[in-house]
Amino acid sequence: MKTELKECQKHLEEKEKKWESLCLRCGACCGAYDDPCTHLQKDHTGKFYCDIYPSRFGVRKTVSGQLFRCVPIKQILHTHWRKDYHCPYKK
Repeated sequence: MKTELKECQKHLEEKEKKWESLCLRCGACCGAYDDPCTHLQKDHTGKFYCDIYPSRFGVRKTVSGQLFRCVPIKQILHTHWRKDYHCPYKK
């Protein structure tokens, strides 16, 4: 039973890694082209990243001071945000 549980956990981790790898780090879903989250950062290559990524979910603030709730991308795929056509999850 322990082996099956470990295999299942490994499978889920691999699926999550594959899902995460789809992201192009354009920053659009985090407001890069509108009113970005205060935790959205840009690296030296021009790619965006969240400086609190592992604990990002919950109430956050935009640069202009607006509060919003950060949620998994799966929960907002049916919505629209500026330049969302860049997002591979929406394709």
